[in-house]
Amino acid sequence: MPLSPPAARTKLHTRTIVIDGYEREDGLFDVEAHLTDVKTFHFETDVRGQLEPGTPLHDMFVRLTFDDRMTIVAAEAVTEQGPYANCGGGAASYANLVGLRIRPGFLREANARMAGPAGCTHLREMLQEIATTAFQTMWPARARRRDSETPEAAAARAQANEERDAHRMINTCHAYAADGAVVKARWPNHFTGDVMPLREAQRAQKIAEDQLSGAATSVV
Repeated sequence: MPLSPPAARTKLHTRTIVIDGYEREDGLFDVEAHLTDVKTFHFETDVRGQLEPGTPLHDMFVRLTFDDRMTIVAAEAVTEQGPYANCGGGAASYANLVGLRIRPGFLREANARMAGPAGCTHLREMLQEIATTAFQTMWPARARRRDSETPEAAAARAQANEERDAHRMINTCHAYAADGAVVKARWPNHFTGDVMPLREAQRAQKIAEDQLSGAATSVV
């Protein structure tokens, strides 16, 4: 369903962000982003003078290269156009992302490396969408690789993923409490609840059944 019909209005500004994900022949992955800001009217700037309608106020490019563990191995950015002559200097801060993994907490770590006068606000703003696009780029590649796995490799990977998820999720909220029902069902090896282990419960049930059987025999 589209949005409701708008009120009468005049378009003033367009920000466009295009982000593409690539699988490279060398086994790595690229995500490239391009941001532009344009106005529908001419206006004056302190450094660039008058800008005509459609002329980018901001024109910025980013490329992140990462491996199959989503560790960034190369990062670069270029500011072709900005409102000030020295805007391009903030693009160099993208190189500080090398070594980070795109995973939960990535944005916090990335922003810390690009914060302050060494960075660029608009380039930082693209990080959220770039990270999301990286996950979307990896999904079909990982699915294709899983399809070619041997059963043994698939089982090992599944077990490793379960352990990884356990360490990430347990005790992060009430539902994932270590002594709760979700952890007991999904990750029994990590369950810490005060419940009789299964083998002991089965043994106790067997003893009770034997005692009942013996009592019944003596009555007869």
